[in-house]
Amino acid sequence: MPRRRPPEPDAPLDRWVLSWADFLTLLFAFFVVMYAISSVNEEKYKSMSEALSQVFSGPGAPRGTNPALEGGSGFLEGGESSTKAPADLIGPADERATLQLKQVRAQLESDFSQHASSGEIEVEGSDLWFSIELRSSLLFDSGGAIPSIAADSILALIAKRLEGLDNPIHVEGFTDNEPISTDQFPSNWELSAARAAAVVRLLESNGIDPSRMAAVGYGEYQPAYSNRTAEGRRLNRRIVIVVSRNEKVRRAVVSYGSEQVSSDAVSTMLLNERNAPDASGALEQIETEDGILFRQAKPEQ
Repeated sequence: MPRRRPPEPDAPLDRWVLSWADFLTLLFAFFVVMYAISSVNEEKYKSMSEALSQVFSGPGAPRGTNPALEGGSGFLEGGESSTKAPADLIGPADERATLQLKQVRAQLESDFSQHASSGEIEVEGSDLWFSIELRSSLLFDSGGAIPSIAADSILALIAKRLEGLDNPIHVEGFTDNEPISTDQFPSNWELSAARAAAVVRLLESNGIDPSRMAAVGYGEYQPAYSNRTAEGRRLNRRIVIVVSRNEKVRRAVVSYGSEQVSSDAVSTMLLNERNAPDASGALEQIETEDGILFRQAKPEQ
């Protein structure tokens, strides 16, 4: 059995002091760093605040007017910005503009009374816009987007009535659900957009300011009638010329299509209550000479 070595009389017993001193040194260094971080140089802070204020407020803004740097309700405190974007509100109805729209609408209804009785041209509208719906067979050959000779006289008369207005105009193109696949028109998207653009070009050639106009193609995806019958498909092939009261109304109408949204829905959207229009797909029954058609019910104007 090995013997235990006797303790050395001169062995150092205070080695723990070195570890304790190292710990105190590190702790002291830590608090020094914390103090240095917490100390704010007022001059540097002021210059940085003014620089940031100029960046966020613009070069012409006075110094020290940034609410985020002066304790205002910025993004970090409540999660909301103190500067709110202005709401895209619709203004009160302009009686003069509304009356002008109604007068032009009445003139067009009188001009196309014969076509309206046969259902080839329909003029409808509200206080915010009115629309002129034309069957594609009046303007184009089947599967084509080159206006016919008859289209010139029809669109020239429309342009004559609209020439004195400064209202925004957009032309909507629609097709039936019969597929098309040609080199010129790979799908109904291209066909509807090309027909709408052709109508815009003819209106421009008849004196309408092109900066007021736009062309929109909806293809087969917004049918006004049921595509289950030949008559319904014929009626779905159409061009709609929409004259809006102002640019805000046009943007709202273009978003959903003039036949898919009501005046109340447009007003609601422009009041920043972004409620989509009723898309329940309700159908109404219409009796014609060829039988019964099912038309998508139009929203109340």
